[in-house]
Amino acid sequence: MNQNTSHSNTISDAELAGMQHHADPLADQTIADILGDWPAGDVAVDAPQWARIDTVNRLFGEWTDNQSLVGWTAQGDGVDAAMARALNHYVQTAQALPSWADAKKIERAEKLFMEHGALSCILLFCASLPECYVIPDLSSVLHTSGQLEQNAEYRIRSTAAMIFPVMLHGGLSQRGAGVAQVLKVRLIHATIRNLILHGSPQSAVKQLLAGGSGQVAPQALPSGGGRQAMFQTLYARGWNLKGDGLPCNQEELAYTLLTFGYVFLRSLRRLGLRLRTADEEAYLHAWNVVGHILGIDRALMVDTMDQGQALMARMQARGRAEPVTPDPRPALGRALMQTMENSLPWNIVKPFPELMTRYLCGRDTASDLGLTQPVPWPSALLFWGVLLLARAIDTVLRLVLPRFSIVRTLTRILGYHFMSRVLMSQTRPLQLPTELLNQVDEVVHSWSDDPHAPGWINRIEDRLTTHGSWSAGLAAQAPAAHPAQAQQPT
Repeated sequence: MNQNTSHSNTISDAELAGMQHHADPLADQTIADILGDWPAGDVAVDAPQWARIDTVNRLFGEWTDNQSLVGWTAQGDGVDAAMARALNHYVQTAQALPSWADAKKIERAEKLFMEHGALSCILLFCASLPECYVIPDLSSVLHTSGQLEQNAEYRIRSTAAMIFPVMLHGGLSQRGAGVAQVLKVRLIHATIRNLILHGSPQSAVKQLLAGGSGQVAPQALPSGGGRQAMFQTLYARGWNLKGDGLPCNQEELAYTLLTFGYVFLRSLRRLGLRLRTADEEAYLHAWNVVGHILGIDRALMVDTMDQGQALMARMQARGRAEPVTPDPRPALGRALMQTMENSLPWNIVKPFPELMTRYLCGRDTASDLGLTQPVPWPSALLFWGVLLLARAIDTVLRLVLPRFSIVRTLTRILGYHFMSRVLMSQTRPLQLPTELLNQVDEVVHSWSDDPHAPGWINRIEDRLTTHGSWSAGLAAQAPAAHPAQAQQPT
């Protein structure tokens, strides 16, 4: 609908339910034109679609920044006329920001993200991602791909590879790289839908409305493996369109958008770091612009925290009312927690990511993800004791020192260790072009000291993280090697 203002707070239950059968016509048609008709029967290892997906991966590598999209055309080995027309039309159409985008609000949102530094990262991975896995149908697709359970770090870094370019200064302008990264993700979603449904979602819905069963029968996986293994797994999984709606449908995409905007801000509130209302709405606005580039309907976006709370509650209630058997969420939750636990150097604090997730997301989400088992009592005592004491001290001291926060320092420390071992490890760099990785490195360097904390707090932080530049501390872990990489579409 792309209206100037959303009406997510007034969208009816029937309209919301209908969004399960809507996806992204532009991106879906692009992928349908590229892949063509799927072969009947079992999927052979040498199906022509695999080569076409590989070609799109190669072309992704040319989308290094937003400027590279201007006048871009698809060409080279493996590019036929249909692929060229489809991709050229997609890039020309999808790169434009919406007419309602406010540059000042976007710039303010970028500053807010960067001001919170490593805290931004820990909130994304102790709140945004856990909430993302609450919706059973959405988790089912991740469970099928196996990425979060078997390769959780890769999945986390893929998320960061979109968030950093979007939130870097100018990320959504011609001088940035956020639009280019988001357009890749948008085609990833369309590729997943096409693989699971064996064709265009629009065609699948049309057949369902014409009296079809809406069933995509599971298939036996072909022998072999290699780089096509994940594509084949998604193709062979089967799907119930009538019962589950489209994979990666509009409601699920909008829910995911809430986890990156609304949930992030909600988490700051729960840590006692609430932003001004105008700042919160600027942050939501920036993510709404990202949502537009991702192909999300404006009617499913929120402009205020109250709207976000109401819409998320409705979506979670709808998702929880339609359980999936077997439930994939506990395995996904455990994989995410294990990845974060492995990043922390001291045994007593390894349960902290799970405890932080319980605190930020609440009891219901923790239960959905199976994060309800007791943790060692020394860890629980240390976590809750330090958190409650820090909140109490912050409440008193911020009456005279508005920017003072021990909670902020504690989360920065956790965030540093998580970044250093998962997001910023140079043996497994983010899948970003070299120049963009260098920009991320500069940003991490700027996070080395908290300008809002007194010197003695920063000295304590140095003892628990690293002395000097954070980027230098990360670089010391491995030889620098940042090859330009294309983002894989599943």
